[in-house]
Order: sequence, then structure tokens, then C-alpha cells
Amino acid sequence: MSTPLAEVLEGQHSSELRKAARALLKEPLLLAHGPRSDDFRLVRRHASELRAWFDRNTGWSLHVDAEAARLRKAPGCPADPTHPAREVGRAGAPFTRRRYVLLCLALAALERSEAQIALGRLADQVVMDAADPHLIAAGIHFTLDRRDERLDLAAVVKLLLSLGVLRRVAGDEEAYVSGAGDVLYDVERRVLAGLLATRRGPSTVRADTFDERLAELTADTALDSEDLRFRAMRRTLTRRLLDDPVLYYDELTDAELAYLTRQRGFLIARITELTGLVAEVRAEGIAMIDPDDDLTDVRMPEQGTHGHVTLLLTEHLAAADGPVTIGELQRKVRELAVAYGGFWAKSAKEPGAEGELVEQALAKLTALELITRRGDEIAPRPALARYAVGEAVVLEPRNRRMPQQRKASKQ
Repeated sequence: MSTPLAEVLEGQHSSELRKAARALLKEPLLLAHGPRSDDFRLVRRHASELRAWFDRNTGWSLHVDAEAARLRKAPGCPADPTHPAREVGRAGAPFTRRRYVLLCLALAALERSEAQIALGRLADQVVMDAADPHLIAAGIHFTLDRRDERLDLAAVVKLLLSLGVLRRVAGDEEAYVSGAGDVLYDVERRVLAGLLATRRGPSTVRADTFDERLAELTADTALDSEDLRFRAMRRTLTRRLLDDPVLYYDELTDAELAYLTRQRGFLIARITELTGLVAEVRAEGIAMIDPDDDLTDVRMPEQGTHGHVTLLLTEHLAAADGPVTIGELQRKVRELAVAYGGFWAKSAKEPGAEGELVEQALAKLTALELITRRGDEIAPRPALARYAVGEAVVLEPRNRRMPQQRKASKQ
């Protein structure tokens, strides 16, 4: 018996809507041209439904035009430091404070620029703006005469190229860094205008401290009724379920926990219907797991030396009775090098390499909310138990298969 056409069309619609939503969660800025153009067209086709869903359930606004689709995401935890901007390229080093400042100054300069701009001209504008007395008082000083400063500006420009804010016309950044040439760019104004994802303009914020300013930038409107307070809690909880690897109950206020207890089934069902994420509910909290294993920016396990070391240390931490010091973990890495060194890169077995290996592992485990770091002590969090093993088995890194934790992009 054939399936009715209406059911086929409904199934196709739901599949497309889910694919479009996942594309936005993975890359909140999609361009009409480039490697994600198919995703952009899908989002544009379903823009009305997506806009309504995200507004109701998360408070994130979706803007779609002929050039770009921008989901203006606000994280459930604004102070979460585990999603830094990263250098474009294989290394993917997180941005430093200086690069963040350069990024803001570059965006301000591009806002005032013509349709095209040379990198040298952009550098001049950045240096001029950096002379602001408030920036100087904050310890910000740029001349861009030094190679390391030019490297930082080049890293900022490459990030803007990857986002589609700039489009290279001629030249290359390496020539600028070495002082042997310049680069010319087209400025994509529609993409530039859509980058800011705050509820209010930063210039309108009057708070003094960083945390207070961040809170003002992302605060909801005045919550002067019970319905508005419930709406704000629904949006915050949905954001965290979508964005955070684990939503721990002990991180919630009493009101949020009470609301989640009553509405858990409804919230999870809405998320699963749109995205395909599946809830793993434990006594300590909820994790939305991705069966397709692609809606993440922090992967575990990973292949390679660092991925293998991280997994081995995770298993060690999961078996610990309590907090473990960094020194203990470094000693553990030296022990592991004896057993597994044949599978590792040569540099990982050199004396002193254990420090960097441990730091990289801890950065990943912190981002996945599997540990808490307080000074020199590392404390396992409940979700780490999913990586515990009952009996030690020697496996090559490529043969290890553990459940994938999910962490979506917060761009």
C-alpha cells in the first residue's frame, strides 16, 4: 500500500526544517555564496518557521536576506569562556586579549570604510582608534610596527574572511606581515551589519565591571509579570540545553529548577522535534546527545596524540575518589607514555611535554563540563562517569570508541 502524498510531503518538510535548524546551530552565520550555500538556501526556504521557533523558545532572533542568514545567539551562561574565537587554520589557537581588541577596532574601522579597503589602510585606522585615552588607560597600545602585532592583525582579518565580512580581491596577508606588500578587500556590508548579537548597543551600557556590562548586553526586557518570568526561564533553559554539553541541576536557581521539573518533557520534546537531539536524563542533570555526531565544536574522543592522552586522563579522573592535582596528572602522563608512547608523536614523549599535554586535555574537559578546575586541583563532575571503564584494555587510539559529548557553536 503506497504512502499518501500528504505524508510524504510532510516528512520531507520536517526533514528539511530539521536540517536547516541544525545548520544554524552549527554555523549561526550562513552566506549565500560559498561552501555552506546549500544550507543557506534551506534556511531561507524555512525562515518563517525557524524565526518563530527560535524567538519563542530561545529569544534568539533570525535575520535572513538575499546575502546571509544570521541567528543572533545569546548563550545561556554569558560568562562561559570555553568558546573563544580561534585562529583560522590547522592550529586553531584561541584569540588572545590583544586579538580581541584588534577585532573590535577593525570592525569599527570597517563600519566607516568605503566598499573596498586595503589592509595597510585598515591598520592605520586601527592605530588611530587605539590612541583613544580610554583604551590607553586600559593598557591598550598598538603601533603595528612589530611583526607580532601585524601577525595578530592578519589573524583578525583571516577570521573576518572566514565569516564573509571581507572578500580578498588581491594580495595576501603573509606579504603584509613581512612588510613586502599589501592586500585589497571588498567589504560585505550586509554581513558586517549582522555580526553584532546583543540585545542593545554596547555604547548604551553604563555598568562598570565586565560581568555587569555583559549582563546588561544580554538582559531580557523588564520581567514585571509572571508570564514574562516564565518565558525568560523557558528561553534560558532551552538555550542551555541546546548549547551546553550538560545542564546540571545544581547550577540552576530554585525557580529555574522548579520550572524545569514541571516542563522538562515539553522542553525536551520541542528540542528533539526540531533538531533530532536526544535527551540523556540523569539524577544530576540533562545532556542533549547528537546521534549524528556532527553538531559540536569540541570533539571527544579524537584521534591523534592529544586526543588519546585526553581520553586516557578522562578515564583516570573518572576512577578517582576525589580531586586530583595537576602534578598527579602530569605524573600519570609520564606513566602512560611508557605504555602508549609507540602510538604517540615523538614530541609528546620528550621530557617536559607532559605539561602541555595535561593543559590541552584539561581545556577540553572543562569545555565539555566534565571537570571543575580550582587552582591546582581538578574535580570530576558527574557526567565524567560516562567515560569510566571497568577493566583496563590496551587499545590503539584509533580503536577507542566512546559516546560523543555535544557542544554547539556559540558564534
